Amino acid sequence: MHNTHIGARLRELHGAFLDIVSVMNRPQRDEAMVRQAGISLDRALFPLLVMIERLGPIGVVDLADRVGRDYTTVSRQIAKLESLGLVDRQGNASDRRIREATITSKGKAMTDRIDRARERMALAIFASWSQRDFDDLVRLTRRFADEIGPDIPDM
Repeated sequence: MHNTHIGARLRELHGAFLDIVSVMNRPQRDEAMVRQAGISLDRALFPLLVMIERLGPIGVVDLADRVGRDYTTVSRQIAKLESLGLVDRQGNASDRRIREATITSKGKAMTDRIDRARERMALAIFASWSQRDFDDLVRLTRRFADEIGPDIPDM
């Protein structure tokens, strides 16, 4: 790919990502997802539960970094999820000082409901997209996510 073409469109790409992140970070979006899923869960806990299900077992520090919150805040929120029976905490196999969160069967049932709600919402968003366009979006987004890892300088 030509670097000139990338440079010319990079600002537009960055703007699109900012728009997407802005929409996904809106509290109203999480509230709508929780409502659609028919569950009762504090909206601050919702993204943590989903990430624990997707990435777990996961340590508090790693989770806090991923959601852009303070470690102590995330630790308290995980304790709340644990008290609700949605996650368990366990020691890391290689470093017992690290406590990792894992999803429970009750938590998995809740994230399954969230996934079904997400699918209903996505079907409305992508209703006019061709299968090829949607497949290209998934493929290219996954490629970008894989290549933007921690070794890449900030954009």
